[in-house]
Amino acid sequence: MIPEIVEIVAVTAGLGLLVALAGLGAMHLLRERSVGVMLAVVVAVPVVVTVAGMVAITLKMIIEGTPRNIVLSVVAVSGLIGLGVAAALARRVLAASRRLVAAVHEVPPSGEFTPPRGLPAELGTVAAALEEAYRRIRLGHERERALEGARRELVAWVSHDLRTPLAGMRAMVEALEDGVVADPETVGRYHAQIRLEVDRLSAMVDDLFELSRIHAGALRLSRRRTGLGDLVADALAGVEPLARAKGVRLEGAADEAVPVQADAGELSRALRNLVVNAIRHTPQDGAVQVRVTVEDGHACLSVADCCGGIPPEDLPRVFDVAFRGEAARSPRADGTGAGLGLAIARGIVEAHDGDIGVVNTGPGCRFEIRLPLSP
Repeated sequence: MIPEIVEIVAVTAGLGLLVALAGLGAMHLLRERSVGVMLAVVVAVPVVVTVAGMVAITLKMIIEGTPRNIVLSVVAVSGLIGLGVAAALARRVLAASRRLVAAVHEVPPSGEFTPPRGLPAELGTVAAALEEAYRRIRLGHERERALEGARRELVAWVSHDLRTPLAGMRAMVEALEDGVVADPETVGRYHAQIRLEVDRLSAMVDDLFELSRIHAGALRLSRRRTGLGDLVADALAGVEPLARAKGVRLEGAADEAVPVQADAGELSRALRNLVVNAIRHTPQDGAVQVRVTVEDGHACLSVADCCGGIPPEDLPRVFDVAFRGEAARSPRADGTGAGLGLAIARGIVEAHDGDIGVVNTGPGCRFEIRLPLSP
């Protein structure tokens, strides 16, 4: 009895190996065909192995007559049922994949992808990945459109800001060349005005270069452990002459130790832009307050002014390129450039993995920078 069982197992294993190899070969040949076809092959392999094994057992046991017919009939029916189930499963998978492909083809120009319901788990995962991919593409297109609009607006505003001082400088130079202006006092005043305009245009070009590096992702930071209190002290010392000329008080306070990993030069530039912006919008006898604190494990740097607040509809656009929040786009008397300071500050802060925002509070508004604390 045992030798017969061993022989039956050996024959069944041999047949199963042959059928498995044939199935693997078929799947290799059909690797670029439908998933349903490959599923049918996967289901057909064990069915054929089972049928072949049962046939081998029946023949080995030398079953004759009605019993053999009954066994073979049962095996045949079982095989057909298995193949039928495989075909039904393949059709279901094919139908689900076609619905997914149809949903992809029906994506509107807006990029809103709606995955079909009732998909198998694997196809549901693919649909979720497609939905996330379309969402990212949609956000990318929106950012591109926003950047393109900002670039066009920036070119228009900067062109105006460049044209106005250049026209004035040309008029003064022509007056000097033609001898229309000859008295020393006027000549000196013209020279001083030309120098002032040249310095302002040079600062505007520097801002444009810095902004282009930020937008191109070419801003290279040399991060070191830096105390925000020292940055605040240096920034306030640098803008003190401007505040004194405007009649604005500067107030600074910082916790004892608020360390961050930052590029001191770039972060100082962002802070200086915020403070200068606050001074320019604060009336005489007003105050600009700079504070450094630690909140929720983050270093928080705030610059508060007395500008009277920003219209709520303008708050989301404060950090946009070239936004000034005023109808007149020509430079002001204090030499304000093309409105790039806040956009540059945002780019620098985000390059440091931080966040920047603005809220209306008290007599003005408060700009807030949040940076990760250094361990």
